[in-house]
Amino acid sequence: MHKLFRGLGVALVTPFKAGAVDFDALSVLIEHCIEGGVDFLVSLGTTGETATLSTDEQLKVLDFTIAKAAGRVKIVAGFAGNNTAALLKAIKAYHFKGVDAILSASPAYSKPSQEGIYQHFMAIEACCPVPIIIYNVPGRTASNISAETTLRLANASTKFVAIKEASGDIAQCMQLVKGKKPANFAILSGDDNLTLAMLSLGMDGLISVVANAFPAAYSDLVQCGLDGRFDQARKLHYQYMDLVDLLFVEGNPAGIKIVLEQMQLCQAGLRLPLVSVSQAIQERIHTSVSALLKTLAV
Repeated sequence: MHKLFRGLGVALVTPFKAGAVDFDALSVLIEHCIEGGVDFLVSLGTTGETATLSTDEQLKVLDFTIAKAAGRVKIVAGFAGNNTAALLKAIKAYHFKGVDAILSASPAYSKPSQEGIYQHFMAIEACCPVPIIIYNVPGRTASNISAETTLRLANASTKFVAIKEASGDIAQCMQLVKGKKPANFAILSGDDNLTLAMLSLGMDGLISVVANAFPAAYSDLVQCGLDGRFDQARKLHYQYMDLVDLLFVEGNPAGIKIVLEQMQLCQAGLRLPLVSVSQAIQERIHTSVSALLKTLAV
């Protein structure tokens, strides 16, 4: 079986204008990413500030993204929660027309055991009508999905098609690549700044934040890595490395929204409890982006 999700995905931001979802800007951003060569779009992820959106807003954002993409790229929808029963109810209530997979993070706050994590995902598997991308992000959930649990899930059902691995643990990533058996299961980086290293280990791609702004460059970086052209991949990695590090100094998506505003793709507004980055970091981001844009214009 081939991997459904290989290459570059972008975790879309949710643009706001005067506090409301800015669908005009979202349309521009989606088109920008598709024209930049991304392989799939991730709607309603962490970068989309999904936790601050009402249920109605979430559904409107997802349906708008599906309609705008119009089948040109795959669509991944974020469905996650630490109340398994409530999450299953939300999955059962959605139509899933135009959705190619869901991205589901391990339950946050509850800090379940590895068996609890396994049973949670198997409950999702039993009711979800589309493939599932597991999302391991212990920096936000406070519980890591071990390599053993990920591989156990991958071998339990072909409905598990990938993991977005954002633990930052290189040793764990190597265990995933070494132990992976299902041919359809992809291992995707969830960390922009580790993508080059992850690809060199044998991972299958990236779900990116910075690709909201620079989809073409990151599409090239990922493809070069997948093709084994690491001299070219390394050049791109180091070209963007300083900016990527700046984007996360004071939280995501505060950093990337400053970039998107500078590039006139959307406003930088956030919803509480998130606030914009400090003036000092804004200035450093602006300087870095200006230098990159000059390079791209040459």
